[in-house]
Amino acid sequence: MPKRFVVTASEFTDLPRFPVGFELAEALTTAARQLHETATPHSTLNTAVELAVRLLPGAEHAGISVIERGHRHRALAWTDEVVRSAESGPDGRVPHPDREHLWTTPVVRIEDSEADGGNALSDVGLRSALSLRLRADRRRLTVLTAYARKPRAFGEDATHVGRLFTAHVGLALDSATVREQLTEAMRTRDLIGQATGILMERMNIDAAGAFESLVKASQRENVKLRDLARRIVDAHGAPGGRGVSER
Repeated sequence: MPKRFVVTASEFTDLPRFPVGFELAEALTTAARQLHETATPHSTLNTAVELAVRLLPGAEHAGISVIERGHRHRALAWTDEVVRSAESGPDGRVPHPDREHLWTTPVVRIEDSEADGGNALSDVGLRSALSLRLRADRRRLTVLTAYARKPRAFGEDATHVGRLFTAHVGLALDSATVREQLTEAMRTRDLIGQATGILMERMNIDAAGAFESLVKASQRENVKLRDLARRIVDAHGAPGGRGVSER
């Protein structure tokens, strides 16, 4: 289940609201720095939705979600409960049909959600939306959406700022993802090393033999190598624990 966030405006008081001109360049630089200071992809999303409200002209709320093939929709981060309701959508469906166009275009503007006869946005009083692609592959899209309660709130200025901002968000998200993967790889390597050492001592074999035994046990029991290694390490610390069969 994805982690979800609600953030407060007080965290970003150093950014001008709806900047223009040279002020925009300074604001984007500040936003980029704050995005790259985040420690994990989840905190990057958390930061991005709040920054979007401060940077995009007309924005009152913002959220980030994933759209999967088959019209499935999952909310990841939001600024408030109104957005949570809109992003979650009925039965996990995309909250507005126009958002499906993001498979073929990087930006979708919804001028007035009530003009379509009612949907998840109009149900919670959100009349305008500006959706921008953050990531895309063959199976899913990651989308940042700014919302407003009045119709036709987002013009060309908002779209321009939004495209610049999402480029920074995408880079920061990629960077945070790589850092998280490297951290997990290091943790996994250390864990497997500990498990290998335990098997070397227990089975009186060398490192290559211990690692081979670990791999075979992983395949035999249909368990990920890191999970099996964690089980061995945890069991080693328990009285009488063994953690892996030696057959």
